[in-house]
Amino acid sequence: MFATPAGRAVAATAGAGAAGLFYATVIERNAFALRHATMPVLEPGSTPLRVLHISDLHMMPNQYLKQAWVSELAELEPDLVINTGDNLAHPNAVPAVIQALDGLLTRPGLFVFGSNDYFGPTPKNPFKYFDTDHERKHGEPLPWRDLRAAFIERGWLDATHRTHEIEVAGTRIAAAGVDDPHLERERYETIAGRPNPLAQLRLGLTHSPEPRVLDQFAADGYDLVLAGHTHGGQLCLPFAGAIVTNCGIDRSRVKGPSRWGSHMRLHVSAGLGTSPYAPARFFCRPEATLLTLTPVSHGGDDADVASLPQLAEDRA
Repeated sequence: MFATPAGRAVAATAGAGAAGLFYATVIERNAFALRHATMPVLEPGSTPLRVLHISDLHMMPNQYLKQAWVSELAELEPDLVINTGDNLAHPNAVPAVIQALDGLLTRPGLFVFGSNDYFGPTPKNPFKYFDTDHERKHGEPLPWRDLRAAFIERGWLDATHRTHEIEVAGTRIAAAGVDDPHLERERYETIAGRPNPLAQLRLGLTHSPEPRVLDQFAADGYDLVLAGHTHGGQLCLPFAGAIVTNCGIDRSRVKGPSRWGSHMRLHVSAGLGTSPYAPARFFCRPEATLLTLTPVSHGGDDADVASLPQLAEDRA
């Protein structure tokens, strides 16, 4: 007996849905990419600086493919590594994170933590992401103190409610960060004030790029703020991009470089992981970003340039 047109349409729709789900959960979720971007944020006359921005690993102990890909990033030999949080997705994942980052922990680095460094992920109604003020339920506590101790022991600096002045590859950097605004843990008053005007880069760090925090960094004269949290939208639409940002910024800034105000630049990482309860990405590959920071021209009209994500094979 031949199928009716309606039956064939239903079967075709179901098949396309199954194929899309397989692609999002098996293929794209593991299609790690290295993005390159050039951002003019240094004082005129400065030497360009290569900064590797990683975020949102959401590591599980058995995610060996992700761990192997991240470990190869050390071959880039960046001048500076910035980690903007959400490293963990399991109470036993600290060793996996440290092993994956081992080569990068030999480079100068700064970090702040996100909600999924402090608390484990929980099942969540996906429609809640459309309401940025929804009630948040915390999962089990995660061993963030162990992770922090391991980072610090290897030489990375905790920028959470701290200011640091460091010199990297001949560039003087004044850096400061806040705890995760997504959990309303930021205490900007602990770092408030204009950073050293003699620095060639004034760098801010936050996990979630909430406008209230970005406005404070901009008002204090920071040149660049690095953030994560958004996953680039995670599930995006062709041509339309991200559906939600899971924070207060608009969808146009959900990943990559952008301007914030008249002076400050913002870079939001689309991140390398997902919650184990939502293990899918669609039109939004997991990524790390190698930023080339360059001097601002005297005209001040420099444009940000971001290349398309490279395949992992291209980067090796």
